[in-house]
Amino acid sequence: MNDDNRMLALLHALDRLPAPHHLEYPDGFDHPGARLRATRLRDRLTRDLGSPCRLDEGIQDASFSFCVDVPAAAAEAGVPLSVRLSNYGDLAAVSTPAPDGHDDLDDAVRDGALSEADRVRITTALSDLGYRLVPQRLLHRPYDGATWLAHEDHATWWTRFFDHL
Repeated sequence: MNDDNRMLALLHALDRLPAPHHLEYPDGFDHPGARLRATRLRDRLTRDLGSPCRLDEGIQDASFSFCVDVPAAAAEAGVPLSVRLSNYGDLAAVSTPAPDGHDDLDDAVRDGALSEADRVRITTALSDLGYRLVPQRLLHRPYDGATWLAHEDHATWWTRFFDHL
């Protein structure tokens, strides 16, 4: 089984977790603990990138609670970045403001939206803090999971784990 198939299997498994608000967070979601980890990520990226990053929190009606925004001035490529942290399975997604998005971080580096050095800094920080980076190419696939979102015309795995619901 390749990495993409393993990640898709994980997304399907997380999608089936029981939850009081099934789409927003699973049973046992530790919001204070997630906030502490998100703060650690913000602080780590601020240190590693040498410029203040901002933690966006208090997000409601969404399957993510925190987003670390990396300003263009902090990124070597001069492009702002966003790191969203899902309420499910310690999933993280890195996005750039490309019109059609990037399939993954390799694509973002090739396109000049992310430097290789910043890619290493971000992926290392995510890994060190226990997050699993999900490639955008998987998140942009049509959602075929267990919730009512499967009946929505434009729902994707991004919608399920990293967006407002």
